[in-house]
Amino acid sequence: QVQLLESGGGLVQAGGSLRLSCAASGSIFSADDMGWYRQAPGKQRELVAVISSGGVTNYADSVKGRFTISRDNAKSTVYLQVNSLKPQDTAVYYCNSPLGVARGSWGQGTQVTVSS
Repeated sequence: QVQLLESGGGLVQAGGSLRLSCAASGSIFSADDMGWYRQAPGKQRELVAVISSGGVTNYADSVKGRFTISRDNAKSTVYLQVNSLKPQDTAVYYCNSPLGVARGSWGQGTQVTVSS
C-alpha cells in the first residue's frame, strides 16, 4: 500500500512562494512517474505538473514558468516549488503516481491559500 504525505502549504500573499513536499512510501518510487495535482473549492482536481522517472517534466499552461517540479529518489520525495503565486492558485495540492490515480488512492493534501 503506497502512502503519500504532502506538506509545505500555507497562507501567502500574492506574489509569494512556497515549496511543497510529498514523501512516498510503500512503492519503488524511483520507477514511478509522479504528478502534482490541485483541487480548488467547487472545482475538479487538475494536474499541474508531472515528472517522469527519468526526470522529464511537463506543466499545465496555467503554471508554466511559475512552478517547478523536482524529485529526490534517494528520499522518495517529490517537490513543487511554487513562485509568483496568484489568488487563483488557492487549492489543496496533492501528489500521486498514475497507478495511485487509477486506484483512487490519495493522500490528505496540503492547503495553499493565496491572499490578494
